[in-house]
Amino acid sequence: MRSTFNVLFFIKKNAEKKDGTAPIVARITINGKKTHFNTKQFITPNDWSVELNKAKGRSTEARTLNAVLDEIKTSLRNTYNDLSKKDIQITAEKVKNTFLGIGLEQYLLMELFEDSNDLLKKQIGINKSKATYQKAEVCKRHLSNYLKEECKRTDIDLREINHSFITGFETFLNVQCRCNSNTSAKFIQKFKSIVLIAQNNGWIQTDPFANYKILIKKVDRGYLNDDELKSIMQKSFSSERLERIRDIFIFSCYTGLAYIDIKNLRQEHITKGFDGNLWINTKRQKTSIKTVVPLLEIAQMILDKYKGLPNNVLLPIPTNQKTNQYLKEIADVCGINKNLTFHLARHTFATTITLSKGVPIESVSKMLGHTNIKTTQIYARITNEKISNDMQVLSEKLKCSEMRLA
Repeated sequence: MRSTFNVLFFIKKNAEKKDGTAPIVARITINGKKTHFNTKQFITPNDWSVELNKAKGRSTEARTLNAVLDEIKTSLRNTYNDLSKKDIQITAEKVKNTFLGIGLEQYLLMELFEDSNDLLKKQIGINKSKATYQKAEVCKRHLSNYLKEECKRTDIDLREINHSFITGFETFLNVQCRCNSNTSAKFIQKFKSIVLIAQNNGWIQTDPFANYKILIKKVDRGYLNDDELKSIMQKSFSSERLERIRDIFIFSCYTGLAYIDIKNLRQEHITKGFDGNLWINTKRQKTSIKTVVPLLEIAQMILDKYKGLPNNVLLPIPTNQKTNQYLKEIADVCGINKNLTFHLARHTFATTITLSKGVPIESVSKMLGHTNIKTTQIYARITNEKISNDMQVLSEKLKCSEMRLA
């Protein structure tokens, strides 16, 4: 049953000051139980109307004072309503303390996000990548802009976050920030991780994400097939700049190394393995997971081509932005109608170079430096070439069998 709630103002005549004014006290009553607090407003007793419960008259002072009292009353009503929604026992004392901020420490979203990102920044190069930190910073910026533009505030107490706030942020990401659905979902995931920190520390009791489901759509990862790969490898470029980027891209196609891992590659990472062949032994900067890849002949030829670079660098790789810009030119020159990015080389290694040629997914997962084979399974698509090869093997086996049509 909903409790009865009432707010009344009165003046405390026995606390009258030397100037003749007396303090105005607010009385909160819930189910017959009362509590009081000083509003820090003052008035001469003759100017106070007990019947109307406010200052008498239409003077500027009276109107200003009554407006302040109305604000206090409205805020107390809102505090009472907010507490009612939280399924807790409401008392007049609890409403007063909540209104005055007594015993309630604020836990602000953007402050917590800032602290979390500061810790993340300290872990760069240890167990976190710079890219992970940068993505967290972008998410924080989007949340800050959402608060300013849509909520008209600079921060929010974590206890105020609800389903409506979350869906509002999702809409903001999709509309104002023009993020695609998966990008928005990734930002929501990061936001949720901040809320989880608050839950684990006992700063919030309920999970605002309880009825919110983060949906990430499956995306078919692009890759180059054998013909497209061959067209790039066999193309003669008049520009030394494009030839250099082509070589580095092909190196990635035959090693599965990401851009940053090739940029960090040094001579000490090339070692002779147990089989007497050369191997790449390094760690992925993104995850710090060890990756071991046999150095195939084409990759070895590319390293030999650029042997002798300063600072023990193995390949002359420019910035990621420039590299992807030049790859767009290479795609145009080679007539490839795909979004050619450096990361496409890693997908090509997984799909075209290894899995479609029969390399077991466990081996591919190890070479890619994945911590979970489910990540590798994203690349385990069945290509037409693989189907053709498998059926050719089956056909040969059937020829050798004694089964004949009668």
